[in-house]
Amino acid sequence: MSQGVEFNRLMLEMRSMQMEAMAKQKAAAVSAPEPGAPSFSDMLGQAVNKVSETQQVSSQLASAFEMGQGGVDITDVMIASQKASVSFQAITQVRNKLVQAYQDIMQMPV
Repeated sequence: MSQGVEFNRLMLEMRSMQMEAMAKQKAAAVSAPEPGAPSFSDMLGQAVNKVSETQQVSSQLASAFEMGQGGVDITDVMIASQKASVSFQAITQVRNKLVQAYQDIMQMPV
């Protein structure tokens, strides 16, 4: 019996938290964005630039290793290469999700 009461209490708390979150979202949508807060396009541009930097560092390390420069270890080259690969895959997935969201919005009935 106490489990049912606990469950009901938990559900009531979750519903009240949901209502509070929805009220905050509505208030945030109505209010103007914070001054100085980065826009989505700025954040996306920064992410793309970071991926580009990661790929450039990886390429530079690989070139330095191939030329036999001292202080460049194969493990550092491989780690940089994997970081560049993972970051590129991540930004590609973000792009895919954005394209899918755009297509979904365009297919909505007006």
